[in-house]
Amino acid sequence: MENAAWNSDWFLLLVVAIALGMLVTKRFVENQRARERAARESVEADHVLGLAFQQQGLLDMAFDKLRRVPLDGAVMEHLYALALDFERREEFDKAQAVFRHIAAHDPQFRDLPQRLAVPGTGVPDLAAGNAMLGRYEVERELGRGAMGRVYRGRDPVIAREVAIKTMVLPRALEPAEREHAKQRFLREARAAGRLVHPGIVAIHDAGVEHDLCYIVMELVEGRDLVAHTKQPGLLPPAKVLSIVERVAEAVDYAHAAGVVHRDIKPANILYAPETDTVKVTDFGVARIPSSAGPRTASAVGTPSYMSPEQLAGRRIDGRADLFALGVTLYQLLSGRLPFEAESISQLTAAIASGSHVPLRRHNPALPAGVEAIVERALEKEAERRFQSGAELAEAIRQVRSNSGAAADAPA
Repeated sequence: MENAAWNSDWFLLLVVAIALGMLVTKRFVENQRARERAARESVEADHVLGLAFQQQGLLDMAFDKLRRVPLDGAVMEHLYALALDFERREEFDKAQAVFRHIAAHDPQFRDLPQRLAVPGTGVPDLAAGNAMLGRYEVERELGRGAMGRVYRGRDPVIAREVAIKTMVLPRALEPAEREHAKQRFLREARAAGRLVHPGIVAIHDAGVEHDLCYIVMELVEGRDLVAHTKQPGLLPPAKVLSIVERVAEAVDYAHAAGVVHRDIKPANILYAPETDTVKVTDFGVARIPSSAGPRTASAVGTPSYMSPEQLAGRRIDGRADLFALGVTLYQLLSGRLPFEAESISQLTAAIASGSHVPLRRHNPALPAGVEAIVERALEKEAERRFQSGAELAEAIRQVRSNSGAAADAPA
């Protein structure tokens, strides 16, 4: 009797254990299927959003979504098209990032081996050997950016050290568009070459070889101001004001010569602390205003520093450079941009009609006059800004003279 009862209890326990096991297994399978379904839906959502962002021209956001999607033939085709869109904007580093993402899955996809040689082209790395551009010897790479690379070079004819900036023409251009782009590049280089000013990097020569445009510039000892746009690298306010005053004088000279820079920002201002030398570079991407008036804005420029009229595609003049210089001054003094957003559309809205945090909330020790200069430079309407670089430079001189030691407040 006892054995029968014992066996019955064990049998009951076994049945319960099996039932619980089946229930747990069922729950696990259901949860696993739910997770897989959610993952599939998430991937599909990322794919759809990526294509939508690409159609709207929000290429960075498109890549952020598409890079999360598992790679297959269709997705790689979409990513390849996205990389070509980056090339059309001459954002070659971003195009390379997309190409490398595809190559991690299929290094032989389409023409990736050639495109990965140098952004936007199959030309080998100029710094890899004894390369020549025109009559100039290429020695080593100094840096690179969204539009191309900068090399240290040498002019053997007059034994002069130079800097050579290269820009690659996108392959997607039609032959007529390519020829127009070459002529526009040379025209702009000639315009910049007319500028002879101690605060502007001199341009010595320019040329085009195949799809590679290059500008030969004065070799400047010094670094750009990007390292001084965030803590702990901020410069003393008095030094910042001195630098921006000289930049204002340089762009005033350029504007008087009919050249608008269009991309004033810390990356295009070189500073050598040893000699206290300041020079503005990259006038090679400027435009020459026509005799009928200022030229309409194009894609040239960096959105965070662009004036409302430039972002809107309206006609611009030198006052757009003064707005960008106001943004630069704000950033160098505070370590923050006055206008920040998560997308280009939000940034455009903020610059066009939004407000910014007053400068002295970031650094209360700054003189009120400095904040007033920044506020005027950042006026939405060009008519309410400083009307010339000389006017801005004079305002800075007045503040430096009146404030004295206050302008040396710690950053």
